[in-house]
Amino acid sequence: MPVVSIRIGRGRPVETKRRLAAAVTRAVADSLDVPAEWVTVLIEEYDRDNWATGGELHSDRFGPGFGRDGTGREET
Repeated sequence: MPVVSIRIGRGRPVETKRRLAAAVTRAVADSLDVPAEWVTVLIEEYDRDNWATGGELHSDRFGPGFGRDGTGREET
């Protein structure tokens, strides 16, 4: 039973996380040739103040939102 852990910045809508879970489940099930029902996807969300890349907090680098520009818009 495969378990996939995904870590993302907090703030994305639940519908986005549904699409992510479905897409990852399909990819893992197809790749490992197992039933989709065997695949577990764990989504861990982190506040931007608790995540840094290159020595810079994501809240400083990207703003309070979850998009590239720090807004609530989803990345495309």
